[in-house]
Amino acid sequence: MSLHLLSVDTTTEWGSIALVGDQGVIEEVALHSPDGFAHILFGEIEQLLARHRLELATLDAFASASGPGSFTGVRVGLTAVKGLAEATGRKVVAVSNLRALAFFGTRALRAAVIDARRGEVYGSVYDAALQPFCHEVVAKLPLWLASLPEGDLEFITHGFPIAAAGVSAPVVEAPRALAGAIGTIACDQFRRGEVRDAAEIDANYVRRSDAELLWKDRR
Repeated sequence: MSLHLLSVDTTTEWGSIALVGDQGVIEEVALHSPDGFAHILFGEIEQLLARHRLELATLDAFASASGPGSFTGVRVGLTAVKGLAEATGRKVVAVSNLRALAFFGTRALRAAVIDARRGEVYGSVYDAALQPFCHEVVAKLPLWLASLPEGDLEFITHGFPIAAAGVSAPVVEAPRALAGAIGTIACDQFRRGEVRDAAEIDANYVRRSDAELLWKDRR
């Protein structure tokens, strides 16, 4: 029986969805929606499945980017796939955006970095098997760079000017559309049985939201 998995990334204004199968990415659709994805996501999913003559009930699993990223954007994608999974009785795989970036690397150590604003970055290092070599953190760029391991290292990002920091390792510019990578990683986890019930999936913010910090400060 062939495997079909639907993956979603709505963590930034440059989102994407993808249909992934046994042979890899069947189709990936890049989406751009500066005002969010809640009003377009399900329509895009419906059109994607229709093009391949598939229905939600025929899918084997769902996957979503779990963050870090826009707090609202992360929630939109996760809530969507959790709802679809609960409606169809399927499982869910949540994939870190940093791990999805590392997918586009080629070296033994892949330092994935995303702009966290406020002068900080989200960063982590993965090995060639996309397993964490260093924990995901949010930190000032110089501090994060100083913490990186030595070895066959490259940086992977999409849009963050890491080269301007004077790094000596190669820099890989990943595509904005990450749903294909997320789906490919999720398919591997699905085959290994590394899936979870929809209710167990949560966001990977790395850093608390402004609202939560403000609420804590006022207590």
